[in-house]
Amino acid sequence: MPSSIASTPADSLRSHPAFVQFWFARIASGFGFQMLSVAVGWQIYAISGRALDLGLIGLVQFFPSVMLALPAGHVADQFERRRIVLLGQIVELVAIAVLAALSLAHLAHEAGILALVFLLGVAKAFEFPALQSMLPALVPPAILPRAMAASGSAGQAAMIMGPAVGGFLYVAGPGTVYVVCGLLYLASAWLMARLRYEQAPPRREPATLKTLFAGVHFIRRRPDVLGVISLDLFAVLLGGATALLPIFAKDILHTGAWGLGLLRAAPAMGALLMSLWLTRHHMERRVGSIMFASVAGFGLATLAFALSTTLWLSLAALFALGAFDMVSMVIRGALVQLDTPDDMRGRVSAVNAIFINTSNQLGEFESGLLAAWVGAVNATLVGGIGTLIVVALWMAMFPTLRRRQRLHAEPGELSQPATDTL
Repeated sequence: MPSSIASTPADSLRSHPAFVQFWFARIASGFGFQMLSVAVGWQIYAISGRALDLGLIGLVQFFPSVMLALPAGHVADQFERRRIVLLGQIVELVAIAVLAALSLAHLAHEAGILALVFLLGVAKAFEFPALQSMLPALVPPAILPRAMAASGSAGQAAMIMGPAVGGFLYVAGPGTVYVVCGLLYLASAWLMARLRYEQAPPRREPATLKTLFAGVHFIRRRPDVLGVISLDLFAVLLGGATALLPIFAKDILHTGAWGLGLLRAAPAMGALLMSLWLTRHHMERRVGSIMFASVAGFGLATLAFALSTTLWLSLAALFALGAFDMVSMVIRGALVQLDTPDDMRGRVSAVNAIFINTSNQLGEFESGLLAAWVGAVNATLVGGIGTLIVVALWMAMFPTLRRRQRLHAEPGELSQPATDTL
């Protein structure tokens, strides 16, 4: 039965100081990163005037996120995760400080900015699996889904307001944006440095090819985890309608830049409001069915957006798309964390990061390529229909996941013992 987070002290997220510090750290670093992304894009385009260089920004972040994911996951399982996150944020803070110094001294140039963005990507690659693996140690398993929803709300709030704040501050110059970003990262690092939680250190293993790929082997031996991660990959890969928003805004909805801004904000707003609702309610039954229904809702919302010719209906479809995606994201994330033993969470999170980064990048590429062949509307229709087909196939291929009742598996529900690691 749904219950408020304030119903009992044990159920309250606020009663866990480590999680509260973690949440504020996420807010600070999330806002900083979103503001940084806006400033870097504007600055590079102002320097070079080449659209290709905007693509290079994503490319220099994509390569380290994929190439370093497995080593980063192993590091997260070998060492104390809070310190890894802290070290990553310190490296990011140094890179931002250099960007600020170069910009304020009018010495910034394209190659230097891209090199610093690459350094940020390397730090993020190591930070991500450690950060994801920390959350189960901050709250009891029973309220982990609400903790993940609250963490997701921090990210969505940053995505909605961060770019707007960054764009406003850019009027005073990119150096000003970088200084503010640096202060936000400094606050996040300070909170992480003070964070204390009780956690048994993971069993340390020597770095070998066997332990490096242990996360891959673990996922292959757990049907529910494999089903969740692969569902995320193919659903995002096919449902990349947001990459085509400029085309819909200009050619189909006949609106201007203000309309495009509303379209971009609508999914994040839907996700934010849904995440706030999820922080106050338990998901205690039929989580497998709810997850599949949410992904199907994502596909149906994609179809509604593709067929819409009015701005208000398109906004409503994108709002629903973001809300459905948040429900499935919370369930998928909590299920993966709870089905994975602590000494494997870093490596499993790293493999999950590869799937997420690949699906996001390739999803945008697939949408753009298909739109060039058959048009934006038909490409989005294909994506929505493809998402529904994937849901149907995955429900048949992963019956235990479809019948899953609770996020935390009961004894005997897992196909393999949870302590069986390679």
